This record gives sequence, structure tokens and C-alpha cells, in this order.
Amino acid sequence: MERIFIVEDEMAIARVLKAYLEKEGYDIKMAFDGESAIEQFNQEKPHLVILDVMLPKKDGWEVLKYIREKSTCPVIMLTALSDLNYRLDGFQYGADDYIPKPFAAQEVVARVKAVLKRSPSLMMDKDERVFGSLKINVKSHEVFLHGEPVKLTPRDLAVLVFFAENPNQTFTREQLIEYVWGIDYEGSDRAVDLVIKRLRKALMSWPSHEGEIKTLRGLGYQFCVYERTT
Repeated sequence: MERIFIVEDEMAIARVLKAYLEKEGYDIKMAFDGESAIEQFNQEKPHLVILDVMLPKKDGWEVLKYIREKSTCPVIMLTALSDLNYRLDGFQYGADDYIPKPFAAQEVVARVKAVLKRSPSLMMDKDERVFGSLKINVKSHEVFLHGEPVKLTPRDLAVLVFFAENPNQTFTREQLIEYVWGIDYEGSDRAVDLVIKRLRKALMSWPSHEGEIKTLRGLGYQFCVYERTT
């Protein structure tokens, strides 16, 4: 569930937006002044921020600047300042969209959906698994370690992708064959051992404090991760 952080000092507007967005299935968090927004941002870890410009304590520009120093989280500016220069300032400071007041709540919902759809961070959440310096794209089947591509055979890649989608879980050779090779596979289960050996060699520069492929004697193999981004 995507989390939306509404920063708006007019309680009535905030409540209307909250009701409309919750109806669409979003998890809503709110703040009513700029200082609270800055204090709560890291804690809430939103997927998108709806941010008013005219806020008490710290204005929306200060909040936007803080967010951009910390995150690429999408921000939609919501304000009565409809002058073109203000809108251009918003985009220059890193806003993703700009909605002048008065507005229809349905329009805000539509803008939220559009911005989230093209959000790189959400696309990464869906397609990529990041474990420290190791990045695995489960959709395109690309692997990067320390930013450099890792070349793997199709079978080795299939096993690594399976591990990436099931971290910190233990699988026997038989289970890996069933899930990756398929139940019709008639070869030796030692093929799994060879794949693991090749994967360890390919990932030998992956720092041990970030993760490793463990052998659990009598149980099977586990893709252990200790530093996970997504």
C-alpha cells in the first residue's frame, strides 16, 4: 500500500484529501505545519508528499528543500499561489507537480495516481531487489554488483532471481530444482551445488556484511541478506 504524506495547515482541506485518497486504498499520514513535516518525513517514509506552500513555522519551499536533500520521493505542491512564476519555482526546486487552489479533490487523486505511476522509486520497488551493493532486476533479469554488470548463465541467473525474491529462506536441492528447473527435470540434484558454486564465484566481491549464500548442512541453501534496501 502506497503511503501518502499530506502537509496542509487547513484542517478541512486535509481531511477531504485524506478521505478521497483513503477511498482509493492509500495509507495517509498528515502534518499541519512545516516543522512537523520535516520531523515526520523520515519516520513516515512516504511514497508521495502533497505539500502546501503557505505553512506555519516553515513554509513549503523549506520543506521541499529538505525533502530533496534526503530523498527522490515525488512531491505535489498544493497552494493558492497560482502565478506562473510560483509554479516555475516549484518545478525548479524539485516539485513533480503543482496544483493551484481551489481544486477538485478528484483532480488531486488523479494527479497522485499519475505521479506515482511514473515514480522511479516505486518502479524500483516492484522490479528491483537491492541488497547493499548488489542490485537484481527481477523483471529484466539484470544483475549489478558495485554498479558493474554481472554476467551469469541463464540457469545461474534464474536461481539468483529466485533467491532475490525469497531472501533469508532455506531451500533444499529438491525444492530449488522444483521451483527453478521444473518438476520434469531428470538430471542430478548436484547441478544445484554447481550453480551455487558459480554464483559464489560471480559474487565474491559482495561484502560479507551485506549478504551471502549460505550452506545449511542437512537443510539446504539460504540467500542471507543483512543490508537490504528493497
